[in-house]
Amino acid sequence: MGVIINQSIKNMVTTYIGFGIGAVNTLFLFTYFLEQQYYGLVSFLLSAANLIWPFLVFGVHSTLIKFFSSYKTRGDQDRLLNFVLIIPAVAGLVLGVLGLLFYNYLLDYFKGENSLVQPYVWLIFVISLSTAYFEVFFSWSKIYYKSAFGNLMKEVFHRFCISVLLFAFYFKWITVETFIYSISGVFVLRTILMAMYAFSLHRPKFSLKFPENLSPVLKYSSLILLAASVATVLLDLDKVMIEHYLPIENVAIYGIAVYIATVISVPQKAMHQITNPLTAEMLNNKDKPALKDLYEKSSLNLLIVSGLIFVWIITNVNALYELIPEQYEISILIVLLISLVKLFDNFLGNNNSILFNSDYYRIVLGVGVIMALVAFLLNIFFIPEFGIEGAAIASFIAFGLYNSSKLFIVYNKFKIHPFTLKSLWTLILITVFSIGFFLIAFPLNPILEIGIKGILSGILYLTIIYRFNYSDDINRIISRFSDRF
Repeated sequence: MGVIINQSIKNMVTTYIGFGIGAVNTLFLFTYFLEQQYYGLVSFLLSAANLIWPFLVFGVHSTLIKFFSSYKTRGDQDRLLNFVLIIPAVAGLVLGVLGLLFYNYLLDYFKGENSLVQPYVWLIFVISLSTAYFEVFFSWSKIYYKSAFGNLMKEVFHRFCISVLLFAFYFKWITVETFIYSISGVFVLRTILMAMYAFSLHRPKFSLKFPENLSPVLKYSSLILLAASVATVLLDLDKVMIEHYLPIENVAIYGIAVYIATVISVPQKAMHQITNPLTAEMLNNKDKPALKDLYEKSSLNLLIVSGLIFVWIITNVNALYELIPEQYEISILIVLLISLVKLFDNFLGNNNSILFNSDYYRIVLGVGVIMALVAFLLNIFFIPEFGIEGAAIASFIAFGLYNSSKLFIVYNKFKIHPFTLKSLWTLILITVFSIGFFLIAFPLNPILEIGIKGILSGILYLTIIYRFNYSDDINRIISRFSDRF
């Protein structure tokens, strides 16, 4: 677990730098530099692209990780790499042709209150295809356990570029139209740079020869397409449906709350970069004891780290909203519900890696499709009734059911679960700190209040974690950090 922790820390640092830049963009630059309707437009375009790119990548980014270690010769590996390069192009061609045929219908869909979307509809396809290939090349690097550069590109690069573009717009160097088109260009450039890095690790011999076991590879890709798409659909369906039922400005308001809560998911994303290929290798080698150990430790470590972030967010959310324009303020209920979803995601540990790299991904597919349908129906009911808070309620219910189902499937098929007594104590600690520090208010400047609460809660939380040895891995990190200072 030590190698995983070290790699995860590096990825987490990079990811938090990206999230820090993104937080400045989301909370301040977008809200102060851009009109609310254009902020909503950008949020909608990116959310819509996130819904589409999994269908373009056709699951081959997961296929690459699952099957690559099972091929022992360079030729077989090259055939797999050729396969993952060609499939998104074919899927993109099909979707592109359909988009051209039904383009006028798409424009008609956005007539009326949100007609601002119409000139930019085609950018959704550009961003989607770029993201699909980026994920392919990122997986390409992960099979060699080289995730640092890809994580930098995934989390930092595009957010930094958007910051530059926002300042360029603020100083009137570019128009708002150029700003929106340039955002799609950033995603294209990011993919090109990631491709160059992937080819530097392994440049395959290009041919039209596919893997000899093409049938199971295709089967896995087609099924993982739907299974892996479910999480993406659940993440961004609410924002797309808000655009359908409410003025587009509400997408930006809701998006800010979601972004704040999404900070909790950073530890999981960072650890996933290294645990995913390791889990695949353990499954291929049928090393169940190691898999069980990784499952428990990844869950506990992620819960401890994400729990502290959860405490910081819940206890400081009111002060944080005092720093942004008044029209973007919303109920704390949305932040709380989405934060609980992200905390639950971390509690799963490497559950997703176990399922999507095993022979039981077909079951997840069925459950996922049902959950996506449930989320769709819940949004239809809750958004007209409760507005953007209804979208948060729908996501909370759908994700709660989906994550619980995944835990049950792994336990049923592998007879392992991530829960330990230390998990229970960690949950109690998170609950006590969240309620306690939320009720404490300092009559100070919001920035000072956030700083004081963050430092006090962080020191006390980590002291308890260290003193009672909740996690050997985290204790080693704290000890190493303490020795340096």
